[in-house]
Amino acid sequence: MRNLLAVIDKEMKVYFASPVAYGVLTVFLLVSGYFFYNILSVFIQRSMMMAVQAQQFGGGAPAMDVPALVERNFFGIVSTIILFMVPMITMATFADERRRATIELLLTSPLTHFQLILGKFLAAMGFFVVMLLPTLVYHAFLYLYSSPKMALGPVLSGYLGLLLLGAALISLGIFISTLTESQMVAASVTFGVLLILWVIDLSAQAAGPLVQEILGYVSILNHFDDFSKGVVDSSSLVVYLSFVFLGLFLTYRSIESWRWRT
Repeated sequence: MRNLLAVIDKEMKVYFASPVAYGVLTVFLLVSGYFFYNILSVFIQRSMMMAVQAQQFGGGAPAMDVPALVERNFFGIVSTIILFMVPMITMATFADERRRATIELLLTSPLTHFQLILGKFLAAMGFFVVMLLPTLVYHAFLYLYSSPKMALGPVLSGYLGLLLLGAALISLGIFISTLTESQMVAASVTFGVLLILWVIDLSAQAAGPLVQEILGYVSILNHFDDFSKGVVDSSSLVVYLSFVFLGLFLTYRSIESWRWRT
């Protein structure tokens, strides 16, 4: 446990010593805040227009759950933004170690490969959580000023979905980082792989029923829809945890093969 904590501490210090990390945080918060403001504005305007039309033509204004609509659309946008942010988070995890030739020191240290990989993964997840935390302000604002008060269940399930989605993408990004010494190559390949996993269900539309079902199942963003609606589906949990396991397992095998090659 001490070795694992040492790896996490070291990696977190590396993250917050890098200007890239602050750039990622700034861009994410600016973009997510921009979309939250615009989504909120659009649904408030729609609600007001519906109320005005109801007064003009008689009858009560149709019910419109603005907070729920804002939350669902906001989480959908954030899940897409994450595709662009994760490559920046994971690109240096192992690629930079290889570039600086410090990986040999890590492989010959008392650390096990499992501790090294898990430490880097948990540190990346820690940074990811730090990136998401300020967005709680948006939901606090919506909760304080909504009437009736919005339900907190969809917010909690939405953040659970973001954490699971982030964990799956980060594990794959860390694996790709072991394959190259270049951070830019690692970021580019990671983004390409994540983009394919995002749009893979579009390819399923031209395939047969069986292939369509399989491709739809591995489309990681499809499984996020349930979380954004406030539904925690066990099948989605299995898919995300399977991706996490697969990414960490491939990372372990890659480190093993690289060690023997050197």
